[in-house]
Parts: sequence; structure tokens; C-alpha cells
Amino acid sequence: MCGIVGYVGKRRVVPIILEGLKRLEYRGYDSAGLVYLQDGKLHKYRSEGKLANLEEKMEAVADINSGIGLGHTRWATHGAPSERNAHPHTDCTGELVVVHNGIIENYHLLRDGLQARGHIFKSETDTEVLAHLIEEHLDGDLVSAVRKAVALVEGSFGLGVMWTGEPDTLVAARNQSPLVLGVKEGGGCLMASDIPALLPYTNQVVFLDDQELAVLGRKSWRVEELATGKPVSKEIHSIDWNAAMAEKAGYKHFMLKEIYEQPQAILNTYRGRIDPETGGVDLPEIGLNEEQLRGIERIALVACGTSWHAALVAKYWLEKWVGIPVEVDIASEFRYRRLLLNDKVLVIPISQSGETADTLAGLRRAKAMGATVVTICNVVGSTMTREADGVIYTHAGPEIGVASTKAFTCQLTALFLLTLYLGRVRQTLAAADCHELAQGLLSLPAMLEKELPRLQKETAVIAEEFAKSRDFLYLGRGVNFPIALEGALKLKEISYIHAEGYAAGELKHGPIALVDREMPILALVPKDGVYEKVISNVEEVKARRGRLILVGNEGDSNLARIGDSWLSLPDIHEDLAPILYTVPLQLLSYEIASLRGCDVDQPRNLAKSVTVE
Repeated sequence: MCGIVGYVGKRRVVPIILEGLKRLEYRGYDSAGLVYLQDGKLHKYRSEGKLANLEEKMEAVADINSGIGLGHTRWATHGAPSERNAHPHTDCTGELVVVHNGIIENYHLLRDGLQARGHIFKSETDTEVLAHLIEEHLDGDLVSAVRKAVALVEGSFGLGVMWTGEPDTLVAARNQSPLVLGVKEGGGCLMASDIPALLPYTNQVVFLDDQELAVLGRKSWRVEELATGKPVSKEIHSIDWNAAMAEKAGYKHFMLKEIYEQPQAILNTYRGRIDPETGGVDLPEIGLNEEQLRGIERIALVACGTSWHAALVAKYWLEKWVGIPVEVDIASEFRYRRLLLNDKVLVIPISQSGETADTLAGLRRAKAMGATVVTICNVVGSTMTREADGVIYTHAGPEIGVASTKAFTCQLTALFLLTLYLGRVRQTLAAADCHELAQGLLSLPAMLEKELPRLQKETAVIAEEFAKSRDFLYLGRGVNFPIALEGALKLKEISYIHAEGYAAGELKHGPIALVDREMPILALVPKDGVYEKVISNVEEVKARRGRLILVGNEGDSNLARIGDSWLSLPDIHEDLAPILYTVPLQLLSYEIASLRGCDVDQPRNLAKSVTVE
């Protein structure tokens, strides 16, 4: 969940590490540290809090002439957020240093044994165990020592190791925690836990797989099997993002920039996959032929957080247009129940990063049980895309804000494309209906582009009234119920206001007890098949003097009459309303959080890529 950056080469290492860590700040962290090697000695700097605190400590050494180092931003799992627990961690000699993402599950047992053998621990972390284990096995060969040490470890790790005895070498190792290498012609190698840290220096990357070890030198790199040392041939991937894509480009926050990037991101996700004339969809990366797809008897969607909400929307689409039973599971629950999977079940894990620990574990469980797996993901070459039978890439580009915006609407777009594709392959979706739905999707980017500035102004006005609220209820019905859940999640994530999403028909089964003059209730009321039902539900709120914010079709006089505030949206096919109606909820959350002075891009306690269970 944290950020790792390493570099070995001819350039000055400190600016490279600090810049890389800045580009990983979106992942969430509570402390930071950096170590470099100079004149045979390790120089280590650590600080609690934001990266700026570390930079301040290092001002005097920013131009130091060292070409090898490691950096880390930590999100606390074992031990409180503090300078003492910040990475990097050293062994007893102070000549070996480790940075680590993941969790060492048997660290208590390992630590007790190490202490009994005389090792002195200086932190509360599980990571420090690794430094002392490597120290015990170090006999002139760092790679061999790392291999022997991690063989004793149970749990997950993305690991970077440096030793004064091999001053031109970094060692990286991976198990269930992502690591990617950056390679350059002419020398110099980088390692990081995510691609943005590498982009200022190279777009040529190598993804490590589980149980692999990499050795990085000033002019070369190699990858081995962690257990055996057997060489592994790796493909070099070219990443088509650039460093500028991860900059704010004049926006106050990354989140706002990414909200405004949604029209282009949605267009990029369907570009080349829809025939505008016929509405036909082509998904060449899906990895399954039409006969296999026609043989599927059930679909299981597996995801966490915002991606789970995308899966809930897709359930409505797939059952309606493909006529196939669909289950939706929270990934952290999926593998802990008795699963009924076989080769007739299509499992679809959804993850922005492709490294989400719970979702990845669900994918592996499904594969082991014989299910067919097609993943929806934003990161080319990520673990989930490599291990699945097929993939549907979203093309959102890098998403820096912790609270997902464009990745979510691109997931919805990809799932809608999948619905159209399966509907035509399985002949459950008529050509005319497919064409109508496709035309609706094709119209979305221009519609959003036009409406975004107005919606931001209107949500800013509403935010002024509700920014001091303590609680919020979000209501939706049918395919828009998951969007109510997503709107509530966005508000609680970035503004720290307690918010809950409910199916509008459930209001009278308990939550209505909360309604009074102080309770804001936001309801999604598009003119669809359940419009009259939702109007009745919001009338129940109005009768109890709740403060209503309504989102619905432009020109709807009912909403103007009932609501205390309302946001209008253009007419669109009711099945595409979830994508359109998501955007004003994102903006409202953003404006409220901004007024409250919250750290919009890096909310407390949260991390962007959740790579621990």
C-alpha cells in the first residue's frame, strides 16, 4: 500500500528518489524515508508525516554525489506512524538496509527467534525482521542472503535491499505486493511500487511477478526465480502515459482534474471498440471465443470499494440484456465462503490497479476452481491482467487522487461494452437495441464536456449550504442504487462526513427514523422505469421535513417543486444514467471537502492501491 522507489546509476540519486516518492503520494502514507550510499557508508533520513518534512531534513544533501539509494512512504500496519517506525530499516551492523511493502504474517515468531540470538530491534515494525534475517544469512553474497531470508517468511512483500558490501547493486523481490522496474538504454535502473514514479526517467518497464527477484546494477539488470535462482526472461513494456499526465495542469487538486478528464477517458475506453454505424462491439483482448462465451451459465463479479459499486451496476445491465444470472461479491468475502465455481462460470475481477490484494486472491481462487476469468483493469501488465484468461482494459490514464473518479466511470464504460458484446454473441440483445445503447454511450463524452462547468458551479452553491452537515443519506433505485452507494462513499472518503447509501424503497424500513430538519438527503430521480416510485419515496422525506437535494432530468417540474436544491441533467437512455449521474455526486463531494479544508487528494487513513488484505 506504500510507495517504494530505488535507483542505481550515474545520476544524483536524492532528487530522483524524492521525485519518485512525490509521484507515489497518492497511494496514502504517514511517514517517509530515504537512504543513499556514499563513501562506503549508508546515510539514512526519516520523518513522520508528509514528504515535505523529509525534504526539509535533506535540503543540505540534495546535491550529494551518490548514484544509489532507496526511498519509501509508509502506511502503518505494524507500529504507530512515527519516525522510529518509518522505513528504511537497518540490520544490527548498520551496513544493510531494507524497504518493504506488505505484511510479514509470522513476524512475531521470527522476531522472538532473532532476539534470542542477540539481534537488537529499533522499531515496532514487521519489516525490520527482514533486515535481521538477511544479516544472518549474509556471507558475501547479497542475492543469496535475500533468497534464504525470504524463504523463512510467510506473507506478502515488495522488497528493496541495499548493502555496503555491494555498492553498485540493488536487490528487489516480490510476493503478492507489486514491484516494477524501469530500464533505460545507456545504463541506470529504477525500481518502484507503481509506474508514475518511473515516468520522469523512462517509459520502458518490466513487471515482476510473484516469487521473482531482480538484481539491478548501474548498467544491467536481471530477473531470477526467487526460490531457485533460475534466470527468468522478462518482456519490456512501453507505457504510453507521460509524466505530464500525472501533473495537476492548473487544477487545484488532482481529483478535480480527474473529474474533468472523464469525457476523454470514457472516449478512450470505448474508442476502437464500437462500430458507430451498427453499434457492434469488438473486445479483442477478452481472450475467449464466441463458443466459450455462449457456454457460460453464470457470471460472478468480484471487486472492492468503488469497483464493487461498478460491479453492482453491471449486474443490472448483464441480467437485463444478456439474460444470465449474475452474482456480485465483495472480494474480501468472496474467497472465505463456500464457492460454487466451475468452467461454466465467468468470473470478472475489477480493479483499477490490477494489484488489489483481496481481488487478486479471489481471481486466483476462481482459477484454481476451474472458472474462466476476464479482468477489468486500468494498468497494462499488472498482475491481474497477466494471470487472467482475458482482459478488458479501461483507458483512464494515471489516477492520482485516492478517491476514484475517472477510473470508476471507465470501469462502468468497460462493463457496458461487455454487456453489449455478450448480448450480441449470445443473441439476447437485438441489433436495434444494441445500436441505440451504443449511440447513447457514444454521446456521453460530449454531453459531459458541456455539462461539467455548469455542474461544478451549481454543486459549489449546494456545498455552501451543506458543508457543515454531520450526516448524509443518498437514495437511488434500480440501476442507480449503486450510484447512491458510490456518492455516499465519495463524501465520507474525502470530507469525513458520515454518509450512507440506500435503496430508496428501503428508506421506510429503518433509515427514515433519522430524517429531520438537519438531515440532508440526496436522491437520484431520473425519468426511468422506477421514477414514480422514487418520487413517492422523496415525498416521504419531504413530509418529515428532511432537506432534499434531487438529481434528475432537466425540465422536471416535480423535482423543482419537491426539492430544497436540485441538479438537472440532460436526457439519456436510462441504462446509461449511472455514468452520467455519478459526475455531480463526485463534484458535490469535492466541493464540500474543499470547503471543509480537507486533504482532498490524500484523505486520512486511506491508500490508493490496497495491496494488503
